[in-house]
Amino acid sequence: MPRARSGAARHRRKVRLFKAAKGYRGARSKLYRSAKEAVIRSGVFAYRDRRARKRDFRKLWITRLSAACRSQGIQYSRFICGIQAANIQLNRKMLSELAIHDADAFNAIVEIAKNHQPKAAA
Repeated sequence: MPRARSGAARHRRKVRLFKAAKGYRGARSKLYRSAKEAVIRSGVFAYRDRRARKRDFRKLWITRLSAACRSQGIQYSRFICGIQAANIQLNRKMLSELAIHDADAFNAIVEIAKNHQPKAAA
């Protein structure tokens, strides 16, 4: 009985891999072993960075909010504490968009946050 070599399936697998490696530089798109390593590594980076992107955007929104709050004379942490006490249900993304595009609305929210500051214990 002849030896089975999985010819068509193997070819399909290679074609799929080279398609994934298209655009890679040099041997990484031409040679099977290099392409396979590059595709696996790129998948690892993609998985990791899908999560890192969420952290990066949250950092960006907090930085923007902090700058906008400082210009209104309030610390970021006290602003967040004030809007939570006032039960304002806006997330950091929307607050930063307001700070950039609608300063009047953001200033109104800052005033609400200032009015809902917890009283300092003497």
